[in-house]
Amino acid sequence: MRTFGVEEELLIVDPVTGQPLALADALISGRGQQDGTSEGDGSGLSHELKLEQIETQTRPCHSYDELLHQIRRGRALADQAARKHGARVAALATSPLASTPHTTPNPRYAEMLERFGLTAYEQLTCGFHVHTSLESPEEGVVVLDHIRDKLAVLTAISANSPYWRGQATGFDSYRTQAWNRWPTSGPSAVFGSLTSYRRMVKRLLETGVLLDEGMIYFDARLSRDHPTVEVRVADVCLRSEDAALIAVLVRALVETATREMLDGVEPASVPTALLRMASFQASNMGLRGDLLDFGEFRPEPATSVVWALMEYLTPVLAEQGELELVKAGLADILKRGNGAHQQREAAARFNSRQRNGQSPAGSPPSVEALGAVVGHAVKVTVSGTPGGAIKDPDPVLARVRRA
Repeated sequence: MRTFGVEEELLIVDPVTGQPLALADALISGRGQQDGTSEGDGSGLSHELKLEQIETQTRPCHSYDELLHQIRRGRALADQAARKHGARVAALATSPLASTPHTTPNPRYAEMLERFGLTAYEQLTCGFHVHTSLESPEEGVVVLDHIRDKLAVLTAISANSPYWRGQATGFDSYRTQAWNRWPTSGPSAVFGSLTSYRRMVKRLLETGVLLDEGMIYFDARLSRDHPTVEVRVADVCLRSEDAALIAVLVRALVETATREMLDGVEPASVPTALLRMASFQASNMGLRGDLLDFGEFRPEPATSVVWALMEYLTPVLAEQGELELVKAGLADILKRGNGAHQQREAAARFNSRQRNGQSPAGSPPSVEALGAVVGHAVKVTVSGTPGGAIKDPDPVLARVRRA
């Protein structure tokens, strides 16, 4: 069975107002990092583009339960560090409240800010990246080609960013919209071979538009630092259980792709323009309405598309003993809604308590209501996390291998 690990980006917030706080340096220095770089150092916490966010990493894991423990443990680690500075962490893919983000003091990030202006300045977004082990880079390109038409479904399931800079966006995953401002973000074409993949990366770098290979922001890519394929389409999930479930689906996609290759099944030659439509629809509607199915790319109820993905992955999920787990997890999400739905519910509950019949239902969320959304997110983010001191070694996204 392939191993898998994840990276989670979390917001650092004021527990009273819900405002993002630029405390990443303080959180990381408290864990012993001295050099201020953005690379993981074994502490389990690392910098991202903005000082209002912090990243956690897991070790390579073999099972849902193991990964869920690692995710919860990473959240607890970050929250404990934040509490020392009067802050908390929240698994929100965008900040519901308007704020002035602060770029992490790092030469690369400074160059990004100078080069990409408002796109870099406003890029306070938190994603969820899943790494799954590979036998070889050649296998990885096969995976990229075979999974590209299914990734939008993961965006819909994980969607957790309905608010942006104090406004209701009408999107379930506005992070996807903000993130797709970058020049290489979004779905990629079928590569066909490792040579073609590397040639494309080389050509993109030769344009001079990108600073370095780290800015190859495809929806899925080969990791530069690990023998893995990295799927990057998901919002950070409000619930740790949902995050672990998304990772299980990604691993099943990877394994299914390699089996299709061995069976002589060619990747679907879906035009990239259609994949962009599917991504936009998933970002916009989440699980509320229609998604584009990954066969004909025509509108179908989100529930049907989600179950179609599970059915497509059923042989691998059943073999790995994860089918019932996935059925139950997806049924739960479809019943209670994704993170975006839960955020809207939290705002509606606050407005209902405050309204007392004085203002119409459906009115825009107030600053106080959005603060309540953040407060709710803080509680859910750390739900189930281990309490007290963390005594076992820190989580590190080390080299991920097949067991």
